[in-house]
Amino acid sequence: MNQGQPERGIHELYAEDPERADWLLWGRNADLLTRRAFLSSSGLLAMTTILGAHIPFVQNMPSGLIPAALAASDEKFIIPGKEALTVLNDRPINAETPPHLLDDDVTPAHRLFVRNNGIPPNRKTIDSATWTLEIAGESCLHPKIFTIADLKKSFHHYTYHLQLECGGNGRSEFNPPAKGNQWTLGAIGCPTWTGVRLRDVLESCGIKNDAIYTGYYGDDTHLSGIASKISISRGVPMSKALEDESLIAWAMNGKDIPWLNGYPLRVITSGWPASTSGKWLKKIVIRNKVHDGVKMTGHAYRTPCKPVAPGTNVPSEDMCIIESMPVKSLITFPKSGITHSHTRPMALRGKAWAGDLDVKDVFVSTDFGGTWQKTTLHQPLNRLAWQKWEATVAFPQDGYYEVWAQAVDRNGQSQPMVLPGWNPKGYLNNACHRIAIQVI
Repeated sequence: MNQGQPERGIHELYAEDPERADWLLWGRNADLLTRRAFLSSSGLLAMTTILGAHIPFVQNMPSGLIPAALAASDEKFIIPGKEALTVLNDRPINAETPPHLLDDDVTPAHRLFVRNNGIPPNRKTIDSATWTLEIAGESCLHPKIFTIADLKKSFHHYTYHLQLECGGNGRSEFNPPAKGNQWTLGAIGCPTWTGVRLRDVLESCGIKNDAIYTGYYGDDTHLSGIASKISISRGVPMSKALEDESLIAWAMNGKDIPWLNGYPLRVITSGWPASTSGKWLKKIVIRNKVHDGVKMTGHAYRTPCKPVAPGTNVPSEDMCIIESMPVKSLITFPKSGITHSHTRPMALRGKAWAGDLDVKDVFVSTDFGGTWQKTTLHQPLNRLAWQKWEATVAFPQDGYYEVWAQAVDRNGQSQPMVLPGWNPKGYLNNACHRIAIQVI
């Protein structure tokens, strides 16, 4: 039972900064030119869709005004293009998916979490036909610039089912609390991605013998609005970049990548923190050293190299970069809090994944970990995809129960029943997922 930050309603979003909320959520701004663009934009379409009707006098609607239909509603704000996600932050937009909505084998676009570090490029100004990707860096022999059409024409296309998980997924459970988005368990998804292999593109530009790392740069804007400031620029070692499943992708689930998930181009390095899978991709550099871009140094996406006591002030030099994510699982059916009859068995379903590794087994418990029952575990559709598991459990009598799930990777590492080692930024929480069941 996670004690995370509650959903943020539309009133709270607008209370902090009405015009900022307008711009982030609808693309609506008080500026006349931007206002005119809004009148023919996808932001207006999103607003009218949520209101359920055309807005005849929208040109007179003041910027920062909450439509009365929403102001009078107790419903939580839903990001356009997403369904029933929990909004954690609007500066920048970050939202997660409740576990019971992750039951699909292939995560639908409208249920893939959103993790942004800056302000996405304006959707209306993105032209995929002219979008370019530069390959450069001190360890690149022949720097080149590709259009998306060049990538599609010059390289073989691949489609993989690849999981992405935010490094801070589960942060809300750490104590002392760690700063950052208070993710519960929903910063995970496993859609299909289509594109070209990162390896093929890098090799076409020539990789020097001294190459150690890659780094990416996207087209998002720093939250300050200063064009020269970079929101995030991370990367991976060459060994990860050159894996078969590392992609430069232009499609998700057979369609354009959703805008908030990186349209029109992003890099995918599945199994590692999703922050290594850069969105709105404009440049990749081949480095002769560990990439030192924004959020690659200090405490960002790093954990203590050695275990520390909760609350410890860890020096930056004692922090190590997060690489493969730990083994983890979710119960995606049923939803936590349901009522069930003890006279019949209950079906369970869920997903499990283990960073760069496969999952060997998943177990469930109905007696707080006193005993464990092995589930039926399905093989991944391809390497780095999550795995489906199923089970049926029975309850001996009426009362309150918790169903726990515990996955074990192929190296024998299992999820802890309690929180893993504390770290200053609240990364890598892979404690067992548990749901509540009232049996009558």
